[in-house]
Amino acid sequence: MCNLYRLDPRDWSIKFAQDAGAFDNLVNIMDNYEVYPDREGPIIRNTIGAKRQLAHVRWGLPSSKKALLDAATKRADKIRAKGKEVDFAAVLTMEPDGGTTNVRNTKSSHWKPWLGVDNRCLVPFTRFAEPDPAAKVEGGRTPNAWFALNKSEPIAYFAGIWVPQWTSVRKIKEGQITADYYGFLTTEPNRVVAPVHQKAMPVILTNRDEVMAWLTAPWEEAKALQRPLRDDQLVKLAA
Repeated sequence: MCNLYRLDPRDWSIKFAQDAGAFDNLVNIMDNYEVYPDREGPIIRNTIGAKRQLAHVRWGLPSSKKALLDAATKRADKIRAKGKEVDFAAVLTMEPDGGTTNVRNTKSSHWKPWLGVDNRCLVPFTRFAEPDPAAKVEGGRTPNAWFALNKSEPIAYFAGIWVPQWTSVRKIKEGQITADYYGFLTTEPNRVVAPVHQKAMPVILTNRDEVMAWLTAPWEEAKALQRPLRDDQLVKLAA
């Protein structure tokens, strides 16, 4: 699961325009980004009846109702175990949703409403990380392995989806908030990523044809992009 990526200093807004066409810039572009879950990252998004937009959006899509129900049930059971009464509806309403950063099962009914063109986006990156347990030193933390298209780390895009104005509790101290959220698709890993992470890698778009297909094609066509990047299109960067 990819839960960290970087967008390093470049004139990447120009490349955005070359790859995705004209768009409205809604943000002040930073020189570089290191993006973690539940933080804001830049995306180019489709919108209903409007031009594409470059926006800062919070990383982590709404989790499924079942995931939140299961979590709230466990929390309610712990409260009951202390001999306290539980208002389960209130517990469920305030159950924190940390967000879902990666989407693998696109056949799930939870994700289907957001797979259409209006909810697709591009997530730019220059390198992404996967935890590398094999490189862990005894007593230390698990380090990250980093991947890029090549050693010069050119810009590429994750195939993203975004959800507008969703109301939820991300953190108990925040309470209910309404915000836009994004995540990106994953697929089975190629032979570059698999030695580090055997389960998945992000879906990566590398050229204008793929970008435009993701932004404009019906889902029955666009879903073919949910595939591993060719082995010769990705490198593991030196530590």
